[in-house]
Amino acid sequence: MKKSSKSKYRQEFNGDQVFDYKDPVALYRFVSDGGKITPARISKLSIAQQKLVAAAVKKARSLALLPNGMDAFDNFHRPEAISPAPFEA
Repeated sequence: MKKSSKSKYRQEFNGDQVFDYKDPVALYRFVSDGGKITPARISKLSIAQQKLVAAAVKKARSLALLPNGMDAFDNFHRPEAISPAPFEA
């Protein structure tokens, strides 16, 4: 007789959730500060959802919607430093 296995955590997303690569703001939730994709046990996703998120993050990175690696995370989407001195012609 097979025991029913119970999940260790409650999933935050339903099974038919679509993770879109064109929405980098939503994908930032699944990427750590160092630029790595957050594991399923931390992000509370099922294995199938984790695969969809990983594919969406990788596709967004290839289209330059998300940065690659730690150096890119240090400089990505930050305003450029502007000199307080006015421009002179």
